[in-house]
Amino acid sequence: MGPADIRELAAALDLRPTKQRGQNFVIDANTVRRIVRTADVHADDVVLEIGPGLGSLTLALLQTAKHVIAVEVDDQLAAELPATVRARLPERADHFTLVHADAMHVEELPGRAPTALVANLPYNVAVPVLLHMLATFPALQRVLVMVQSEVADRLAAPPGSKVYGVPSVKASWYCQVKRAGAIGRRVFWPAPKVDSGLVSLVRRDPPRTSASRDEVFTVVDAAFAQRRKTLRSALAGWAGSAAAAEDALTRAGVSPQARGEALTVEEFAAIAEQHTQHKETAA
Repeated sequence: MGPADIRELAAALDLRPTKQRGQNFVIDANTVRRIVRTADVHADDVVLEIGPGLGSLTLALLQTAKHVIAVEVDDQLAAELPATVRARLPERADHFTLVHADAMHVEELPGRAPTALVANLPYNVAVPVLLHMLATFPALQRVLVMVQSEVADRLAAPPGSKVYGVPSVKASWYCQVKRAGAIGRRVFWPAPKVDSGLVSLVRRDPPRTSASRDEVFTVVDAAFAQRRKTLRSALAGWAGSAAAAEDALTRAGVSPQARGEALTVEEFAAIAEQHTQHKETAA
């Protein structure tokens, strides 16, 4: 759908996009087609879309994927989207499922498990929604999300980068992550005050460790809560003392004087594992 289609639908619904829900609708058909191409959607994919809005990306996905499951929290948009699909792509209407829910609370989906996630994620909840979906639906093998450019940089940042942080490490637990392109402001209505970026994530095996994901993520959170401090100091509260933190770091092969921004997800996993094993031995 183009600008006229989007505005016509919005006018019919008396819809005014809200900042609260980060509603910026894509109005450029070429951008939507580019997203589907970059996402490498296959004919046998079940695609999960978060925040479909007025349905521009949904329609493009339906023309390629086997099935599209769209999760929409907005009452008005959720009520209208099935009718939009039936009116504009009737031959594919049976390949579409609408889930009216908050994506952060979705724990299961109808039908076959989704194999791909493609979404224009609301800026204010992009990272937590993405991580929740990766954790909840292990069948997701490929992800392409459009997010605020700054968030895209953080997600794809390598260790040692100034913007490498919690989102970077946690995303890399699940996937190989990379920037997949830039998106300007003019393709949205209303136009946001920031540029957007595409991020590609391809599922991989998590680091081999006896520590649980939650244990590793707790270390990550602690390391970046005070990112200017050395890990010996930043992890003191988590480990019980600075000495205990240093012990876990040393046994994991990580310098106690290093900072979180220098570590890979595998090194965070090693720290969590060493600390857990030491506690079990002491007990």
